[in-house]
Amino acid sequence: MRLERRAHAPLHLVLLAPLAAICAALLLAAGLIAAAGVNPLGAYGEMLRGALGSRLSITEMLTRATPLIFTGLAAAVAFRAKLWNIGGEGQFFAGALITAWIGHTLAAPGWLGVPVLLLAGMAAGALLLAGPAYLRLRFGVDEVVTTLLLNFIVVLFVGLMIEGPLRDPLAFGWPQSVPVDSSFRLPDLIPRTRLHVGLLIGVAAAGLVWLVLARTVFGAETRAAGLNARAAAFAGISLPRTLMGVALLSGALAGLAGSVEVLGVTAGVTTTMSPGFGYAGIVVAMLAALHPAGVVAAAIFVATVFVGADAMSRATGVPSFIADVIVALCLLTMIVALLFTTYRVRR
Repeated sequence: MRLERRAHAPLHLVLLAPLAAICAALLLAAGLIAAAGVNPLGAYGEMLRGALGSRLSITEMLTRATPLIFTGLAAAVAFRAKLWNIGGEGQFFAGALITAWIGHTLAAPGWLGVPVLLLAGMAAGALLLAGPAYLRLRFGVDEVVTTLLLNFIVVLFVGLMIEGPLRDPLAFGWPQSVPVDSSFRLPDLIPRTRLHVGLLIGVAAAGLVWLVLARTVFGAETRAAGLNARAAAFAGISLPRTLMGVALLSGALAGLAGSVEVLGVTAGVTTTMSPGFGYAGIVVAMLAALHPAGVVAAAIFVATVFVGADAMSRATGVPSFIADVIVALCLLTMIVALLFTTYRVRR
């Protein structure tokens, strides 16, 4: 038996791969739920009711999906060019920190201040990824290592800032930053819920990223660099320029996630404001097969798992950490599904 690369992956396999991966992950997780003495079907039913069973649960799920759309897009853009950005978490916090910092002191009307703060968050994330990209291009340093380690450095720096110069004096000792001015908060989509217009910004960002990757010269160069870097260089594509552009776009999207989360939900920064949005964005990108349109659907699925797991835990006693297990299994099963999408088994 051997694996033979397909000349072209059939469309039906591309569409079925994420569904097969999700089903396989849920089936494997069902074994763990059964081992805990709970009926898996009943547990998954509670998960769906907890995420989709009411107006409040649906809006909470969509609120959780909003930053996942941005971090999923960040990973998808980078991975398409084989730039392995594992630093979405650090870029998320960088965007959040600079947004809270500027948003507390900026003297501008809301209609002007919100775009300024969003651009500031994008710039912070882009600059944070530009460093590892330069090290790879100039010295051949593995960006997996540098981006991963930067996550911890940035989170520790955030902790330093909110315990020092950005500490909120009205937080009664709770470690959080000063809040942004109320005029810069993103408006709610549905009254008396936490769902805000950041969701629409995320969907619009997915459309713009698809447009850039599918209909521009830069998008064609990105695909070429990811498919075969040597052939792309032989065709006259500047790999350093293309990869640096990819790094800036990917980091900007992850930084925008942090900025939108501050302006839409938290109003300030804490070291616990992200339950792992940057890391979960990698799973979102893989489930979407690195396609921007699929990122939105994949983000909603992952958010459904995270939000529904809390309700499932309360109803059945299964630890809510099963959500992390399911998401991790989705990544592993999706890698296997992509293997059989790209290759066929031959005797």
